[in-house]
Amino acid sequence: MPHEMAHLSSQQACDVCPIRTRAVCAHCETDELAELEGIKYYRSFEAGQVIVWAGDQMDFVGSVVSGMAGLTQQLEDGRTQMVGLLLPSDFLGRPGRRVAAYTVTATSEIVLCCFRRKPFEALLAQSPHLSGRLLEMTLDELDAARDWLLLLGRKSAREKIASLLVILARREAALSRQRPKGRFAIALPLTREAMADYLGLTLETVSRQINALNREGVITLEGKRRVIIPDFEALVLESGDDSDGGLPA
Repeated sequence: MPHEMAHLSSQQACDVCPIRTRAVCAHCETDELAELEGIKYYRSFEAGQVIVWAGDQMDFVGSVVSGMAGLTQQLEDGRTQMVGLLLPSDFLGRPGRRVAAYTVTATSEIVLCCFRRKPFEALLAQSPHLSGRLLEMTLDELDAARDWLLLLGRKSAREKIASLLVILARREAALSRQRPKGRFAIALPLTREAMADYLGLTLETVSRQINALNREGVITLEGKRRVIIPDFEALVLESGDDSDGGLPA
């Protein structure tokens, strides 16, 4: 199985976890955290490594601690379509479902906080804090899927690139319960090839639009994987959305 190729990462206490305020355990109390500690383990994957294949049996669920993964589905004619992204604090797997619905591939180096599936399902059944938070996250995922339908179907190439950067900035800020504003810096955990696949664009179009945003001062590139946003509100306007966007729960 592909996830057996990954190596274990060092254990980390829940109270100092960087995704503690947004992960599935966000509302858990001390005794519930103690039970989660007993069934959790960390795994890390290199960029390009498959975490799980669609149709595989999954003996774990978990949260993204750092990095990013792409969700893909193979079409009947053999083509592969990227259908979603997993960002820090996002949940991987579905309690009650043993088989993976999508192929999950690390798009950058990624660390997962994993829970053995059966003990997690047992704890979920008796913990209203855990089950309530998982429901919130499921509804957030539904909202995000609807937003991406709009992005892929109606937005221009420039708006798509700007929207992706806005999403990454908002998620990074939300981990510390803040809103991105003014000057903001983000790590870009996607190659331009992966961005093209996810946004339904060609590599040439992605490169052209990123270079245009950089040339016009909407963003500033630092190397291949770091983006400085001089004025976050200006980037939001380029995305075709309003300037609020809300603070994720």
